[in-house]
Amino acid sequence: MVYEKVPGNQNISFEYETPSLEGFEHRIEQTLRRYPHLVIEEQGRILGYAYAGPFKTRAAYDRSCEMTIYLDRDCHRQGLGRLLYEKLEEELKRMGMTNLYACVAYPDASDSYLTTNSADFHEHMGYRREGFFTHCAYKFGRWYNMIWMEKIVGES
Repeated sequence: MVYEKVPGNQNISFEYETPSLEGFEHRIEQTLRRYPHLVIEEQGRILGYAYAGPFKTRAAYDRSCEMTIYLDRDCHRQGLGRLLYEKLEEELKRMGMTNLYACVAYPDASDSYLTTNSADFHEHMGYRREGFFTHCAYKFGRWYNMIWMEKIVGES
């Protein structure tokens, strides 16, 4: 599997530094203790991945989780995101999850670092926008918003 650092000129994550390979391995190990972590590869190259994590750490939230997805910028609009999320949702439903949440970076207006593609993707996948946080993240000399999106996949 080939690990490539994400280019530093985009806001797919609000981290300032791309984690090391060891850092990613540690995150994956932590995730797999309780949640699924899926990867799409082609000829050993990672095209994308998706995983779930705790929505909140209190026991009452144990049937809710936060979703995360990353796709190589050359792999957008090819159905890989849908494939990853559908498989991840299937596994989470089997685990008894009822509510899925996505924390999405959202610009005032699309720019060279960030567009509304992630929010649009989640909406297309059945998520609804439930919360809007104004100018809560600062990167590349500008402020960005964050939205919370929700999808109900089980009965409460």
